[in-house]
Amino acid sequence: MNESKKPGRWQPGQSGNPNGKKPGSGELQRLRASIAADVPDILAGLVAAAKGGDAQAAKLILERIFPAVKPVEQTQELDLPEGGTLTAQGRAVLSAVALGYLAPAQGAQLLTAIGTLARVTEVDELVSRITKLEEMQNAKS
Repeated sequence: MNESKKPGRWQPGQSGNPNGKKPGSGELQRLRASIAADVPDILAGLVAAAKGGDAQAAKLILERIFPAVKPVEQTQELDLPEGGTLTAQGRAVLSAVALGYLAPAQGAQLLTAIGTLARVTEVDELVSRITKLEEMQNAKS
């Protein structure tokens, strides 16, 4: 039997429900609607429990109202060798971490940045060398 002849099959490109699902007909929407009327009482009870010393209720309220405080790192001036090699710059970062001028996480970020710069520099140098080789090859031809 041909697949397209079976009952209940739609033609390619046609939807079985062209109007789509009705808004608010999902399980989550029905659940929210069923408790919506009770939310003010639930919140009032939660606040009363928190005021009464319930640490879990207080924690729940505070976590929902105030976002978590993210740590902010202080900026630190660091003298890297100007015109020096990337290795020298990496050593300067390690020295600053060892002496306590930089936090270890900051040092790791700077070393990662220096490593990325090293890879970019390698690519630039390779492109330059390839271009010169091609120019020399074309001059011989």
